[in-house]
Amino acid sequence: MNKPFSLEVGAPVASEEDLAKPLTYPTEAFLSKDYAEAEKKLLWPKVWQMACRLEEIPEVGNFITYEIGDDSIIVVRSAPDEIKAFHNVCPHRGRRLIDTPCEQNGACGTKRRFVCGFHGWAFDLEGKNVYILDPQDWKGALTEGRTGLSEVQVDHWGGWVFINMDPNCVPLREFLEPAASILDAFQFEKMRYKWRQWVIYPANWKTALEAFMEPYHVSGTHSQLLKYGQFYAYSKSYGLHGVSGFDERDASMKMSQSSTVTRAGLGGDPRVSTYELARENYTTVNYAASTETLVNAASRLVDELPEGTSPGDVVKHWLASAKADDAKRGVIWPEISAENMAEAGLAWHVFPNMSLLQGATFALCYRARPYGDDPDKCIFESYAIERFPEGEVPRTEWVHAEATAEKWGSVLAQDFANMEWVQKGMKSRGFRGTLPNPHQEQKITNFHRNLAQYMGMGGPRLLD
Repeated sequence: MNKPFSLEVGAPVASEEDLAKPLTYPTEAFLSKDYAEAEKKLLWPKVWQMACRLEEIPEVGNFITYEIGDDSIIVVRSAPDEIKAFHNVCPHRGRRLIDTPCEQNGACGTKRRFVCGFHGWAFDLEGKNVYILDPQDWKGALTEGRTGLSEVQVDHWGGWVFINMDPNCVPLREFLEPAASILDAFQFEKMRYKWRQWVIYPANWKTALEAFMEPYHVSGTHSQLLKYGQFYAYSKSYGLHGVSGFDERDASMKMSQSSTVTRAGLGGDPRVSTYELARENYTTVNYAASTETLVNAASRLVDELPEGTSPGDVVKHWLASAKADDAKRGVIWPEISAENMAEAGLAWHVFPNMSLLQGATFALCYRARPYGDDPDKCIFESYAIERFPEGEVPRTEWVHAEATAEKWGSVLAQDFANMEWVQKGMKSRGFRGTLPNPHQEQKITNFHRNLAQYMGMGGPRLLD
């Protein structure tokens, strides 16, 4: 039976070296209202978190709002080469400067000034107060520090804009390492939104995010995929962050791409199975986790390669063919070494609430955040980014989409069919506690190890 929640701090936390051992972690982080309230003080104000992508604010005056807990942050392009971020609140009486209706996934627009709708105080793009009605009434007490907007730390990497509310935080690059150095070669900053969707989902933000942290669930949740490939996986930590990848049981199929989504399929003829796996991934994951170029190139393998070609040579030819196809239409692949590709694996968890599955020209990404004060709900988002030829970037916006196969694709709908019931099941008196797979779910135990460092409670411990 789950133990009562306690705000006591200092509980022992399993070390990074312990993650390969059988562990368990408590469920209060998913279920407790007190824990969710504590996150507002101990977690969200202290971490770098992705707020938007640079392409959402390309021109001076473009802004978005990012909502997290009780805080709303304005991220604005204040100059051609400068991004600023401020708390979305007027220093006069506390009214939000930008309204963010709950039926929208934040707000966006273009402004040269932010004007409070209550008393008309106004602020420029640098956060400086530029208008106060009757300032003389304060008899000189209205200093610049009292009347300007409260600034938030902001930086960007890979085309993503991150914010941090802690003025004493470490630099973004330091926070992201070593994941950033491993993933730099993919040049995510050259990718653009293909689609982006969100939903208010009945599960804690951690329950939702963890559904996408490991392939261990494929055989139970996405059993139709077993026809096309094996999904045994590894999972390991990189400090705050973690990576997973496919772990081939058949040594003959080991290659630099084996751990990624661009790999040989399961079957007697790798020319056929590789196409079938690529097509299935692409069409059932809402036309993400691959590209049309890769699928089309895979469809020609039978015609371009002789029967009996090894899986390694099939993948090598497939990727070279797709790379050439993309080059003809103006999409140039980044140069990623075989060693870098192998280390990058399949998919990453970027602490605390971002996940991405990457390829040379694409990425499928997830973000989950609390919804109000309810630990049983979250804002869940997924989006695809991709390299496009110049002038062919699609116009996108955040689309609210109910959690159905029609809106999200059959694979994501199968994940949705689990998340709500995991949230409910953890409340059962019959649930004795979590039993994460030590080899295939280390991203999850590492997440809880790092979460406990911020929260001071709830860390994983060795099974007795």
